[in-house]
This record gives sequence, C-alpha cells and structure tokens, in this order.
Amino acid sequence: MNDKTARGNRLGLLIVGLALLILSALAIARGARAFPQAVAPASSPLVDGSVRQAFADYDPWLWWVLAAAGIVLALFGLRWLLVQGRRGKLGGIRVDGGPGGVTEVDTGSVTDAAAAEAGTHPAIINATAAMTGTSDHPAVRMRVVVAEDAPMSVVREQLGEVVIPHMRQALETSHMPTVARVSLENAPRRSRTVA
Repeated sequence: MNDKTARGNRLGLLIVGLALLILSALAIARGARAFPQAVAPASSPLVDGSVRQAFADYDPWLWWVLAAAGIVLALFGLRWLLVQGRRGKLGGIRVDGGPGGVTEVDTGSVTDAAAAEAGTHPAIINATAAMTGTSDHPAVRMRVVVAEDAPMSVVREQLGEVVIPHMRQALETSHMPTVARVSLENAPRRSRTVA
C-alpha cells in the first residue's frame, strides 16, 4: 500500500468514525431524554407513523433513489478494495538532465539486476525487488527467500554491502531506504549425477 492510499484510508476512517460517533451520541441523548419530549419523545420508536407515512407518500420513486444510493455505495466499496492492492511502483528515474538531453533509468531493469545479484548468494533461494517512492526519493522493497539454516548476518551482508550499494551506484543516489521481507524455507536438495 502506498502513502496516498494510506492517507485516504485514514481520512475515510476518520469521517466514518465521526459520523458514527455523532449518531450514537444523538441516540444516547434521545434515550436519556436530553431533547424536548414534544419533539423527540424517548418512549416512541424512531420509525413511527410519520416516517412510515413519508415512505408511503414518496412511493415508488423513493425506492429507486435508495437503490441508486446503494449501488453508488457498493461501487465506492469496490473501488476501495481495488485501491488496497495498488503498489506505488516507480517506472523510471531521471538520473541526469542537461542541455545535451535527459538520462532516464528503467527501474525494472535495476530491480531485476538487484534480485539476480541477491540470488547469487548460496543462502538465498529466491529474491524479488521493486522500486517505490518518487524519482527524487526512490526506495526499494525486496522479498528474499532464505535457507532455514543460513545465518541472517550473511543475508544482511549480501544485501547491505553488495546489492544495495550497486543499486545506489546505478541510480547515482547516496540514500535509498530499503525494506527487505525475509522468509525462511528448506534449502532445495541438490541432485548429483554419477556417471
């Protein structure tokens, strides 16, 4: 999930939370007889004869409006679900620009090379990488599958002293935040052929 999606989630939760808080406070105040009893009597149900009469007066188009509102809410919910899986992948990074032209590096090539370089270590079974962030402030997210019996210090050295410095060198940047998600698996058995 990228930063824009996280901000949208926080804003949406804040709005829904405030609406529910206000509605529950009004319901509690009505039940505690805080409102004038001539306007909102606590002993009568919320859906009384006047509400039923309003629904009857605006029948049948009121039901079409409610159905349309339900469809709109469902579409908003579907959009929200789709946005949750969105990743802020970076397509290209401008490395150099001047009067002679612009040099742009495809981040897919850099991350593929980084994953391949990480995979050259015998303790690392598989590795993938993706570039996120902005062109000015790139960041790396890696998924690394490591053999169960491998020490983590070896993996950290491979990533921190070989792979990430090479990525920084390729992108001509001195600072690149990196998050590596490491999972452990049994090392695959190596088959030997006897002639």
